[in-house]
Amino acid sequence: MRAGKSVRLFLAEGSMGGLVTAEIMNWTGHILAVGRSGLRELLKRPEATRTGVYILIGEDADSLGGRKIYIGEGDDVSTRLKDHESKKDFWDRVIVLTSKDSNLTKAHGRYLEARFISLARAAKRSEVTNGNSGTTGIDNLLPEADLSDMEYYIEQAQIVLPVLQVDVFRSSDTLVEANPTERTALEDVSEVVFVTGLKGQAWARAHEIDGEFTVMEGSRAKRWAGTVTAYHALQEKLIKDGTLHAGTDPNWLTFTHDQVFSSASAASATVLGRNSNGKLEWKVEGTTMSYAEWLAQQAQTA
Repeated sequence: MRAGKSVRLFLAEGSMGGLVTAEIMNWTGHILAVGRSGLRELLKRPEATRTGVYILIGEDADSLGGRKIYIGEGDDVSTRLKDHESKKDFWDRVIVLTSKDSNLTKAHGRYLEARFISLARAAKRSEVTNGNSGTTGIDNLLPEADLSDMEYYIEQAQIVLPVLQVDVFRSSDTLVEANPTERTALEDVSEVVFVTGLKGQAWARAHEIDGEFTVMEGSRAKRWAGTVTAYHALQEKLIKDGTLHAGTDPNWLTFTHDQVFSSASAASATVLGRNSNGKLEWKVEGTTMSYAEWLAQQAQTA
């Protein structure tokens, strides 16, 4: 079992719709989150004038994962945000990551920016609008001890950000990388593999890690042939962004990387090319146990 974490949230305006601060006990990092309409309140905060990184997030139905993001850094984050307010239109939410002890330097900020850009692109949950990958050769920017400190900073941030409903950095790989001491627990979960297909054939394999349903790279999917629904649109989007690749047979598609889905049904519908109940369609590999039966078993053995 993984060790628990206490994340402290403070609703500065009394609701999640306003300015929110987030931190972890004994972590020097500090996070601010607010909608674009609350930018003025964020800019009044002393944390906004510190060195740090920021994430601009916006909804976009045509983008990977339905979201666009931009990641930046600055010696005075507030100055950069004021500039983006007039020059970038897509975003409707901003996350600012700084330090409570004000010990982040320009080099730290540049390193964090590049690492977060890399993590976001690897997770494939959003369209990263940065024109570059941050700083090249970032490992050469910092002494070894500082590199270790920044990697710890990123690990802790990856715990807090999903609590704020920011999941653009989450992937099955980064979940393990961000929790090296918890590797065994994660691997135990990922050993439970689910398969789905028709006529006894397993077209696709999936697993559940950290509460998310993920179809594995190399799985096959049937091109949509059922009633046109939102899941049909989802499959088309995955084809467009390269997650699903059409080979010589246009009726079949292949997953080019692990893909996280919002539900088991979204995953099975994408694989089977029609609406389906994922809790019934997915089976524990090597058995006839459905995903629903597996979930019930987990509750009974808790």
